[in-house]
Amino acid sequence: MRFLVVGAGAIGTYVGGSLALAGQPVTFLVREASAEGLASGGLHLQIGEKSAEVPHPALATDLAGALEGNPFDAVILAVKSFDTPRILEAMRPVCERMPAVLCLQNGVENEAALAAVLGEERVLPGTVTSSVARLGPGSIRLERLRGVGIAGEGRLARELAGAFDAAGLRARLYPDGRSMKWSKMLTNLVANASSAILDLSPAEILAVPGLFRLEIDQLREALDVMRRLGIPVVDLPGTPVRLLAAAARYLPYPASQPLLRRALAGGRGGKMPSFHIDLRSGRGQTEVDALNGAVVRFAREAGAPAPLNRLLNETLGAMARGEMASDRFARRPAEWIAFVGESLKRA
Repeated sequence: MRFLVVGAGAIGTYVGGSLALAGQPVTFLVREASAEGLASGGLHLQIGEKSAEVPHPALATDLAGALEGNPFDAVILAVKSFDTPRILEAMRPVCERMPAVLCLQNGVENEAALAAVLGEERVLPGTVTSSVARLGPGSIRLERLRGVGIAGEGRLARELAGAFDAAGLRARLYPDGRSMKWSKMLTNLVANASSAILDLSPAEILAVPGLFRLEIDQLREALDVMRRLGIPVVDLPGTPVRLLAAAARYLPYPASQPLLRRALAGGRGGKMPSFHIDLRSGRGQTEVDALNGAVVRFAREAGAPAPLNRLLNETLGAMARGEMASDRFARRPAEWIAFVGESLKRA
């Protein structure tokens, strides 16, 4: 199969690099600022004890140019959710030439935005549950192999799964893309926004009873939205999400903390959550609105309250935009817990 991978961050490099190493023709669509470094330095993948290189990756910096004369079988979208509007603008003029898109982005709203441009028949929801750390431009380390979820029951979904399996990516097919994406979002929510706000690791957050309670409460809000919208929780590759959901829903906080602390903190491997990385890099954006913000928007649709997700979204958004000091609550969990309590009383 011929692939066009949009983005060469952690997921794009891991998935696209793995496919290229398995002999699949892969072209990476990247920003001009990244192209020169990738062209000269290549891609570097650390998979377990093995290191592999794609020394001369095929690169493109313009979508229309990449599609010209290249019969790609699929596009793999692996950019941050806040980059979706930019990608959609590039797709609109060439939408008739676009092949199907496998969307590996976080969040639950990107597929609908893509379908509005390309049509639902050309959009396949996907998700990566393997833990991947970005070491530098075009360089990643696989910290924990779990797999990739692909939603669809047609021929293309099966062919994608076969190509992914041959590349060691461990694909699993799902009939319901919405359940798959929402279940992945549950795992993304845990200790992500709070890690950035508090400048603490997930293990440190989940060890503090008051902070652990807030993590469970934000999950309960999301789970209530899923229940009201009729979206079932499903297990993901290497990730027992239904067990997480059951523990969050039904176990008392003191009983669930020792059960979930090790599983949730260890699930990310050795890397900090993406919100923390994005905030501390000074890029001015995180995906908090695509995750916690999405819970709030769907909660409004479902008639459910989601005050904690709203507060997390607003607080981290303000920090990323420079409207609140990023160290306002850094390593001060008691101050954050008090702030949350007062804010929720006023909500």
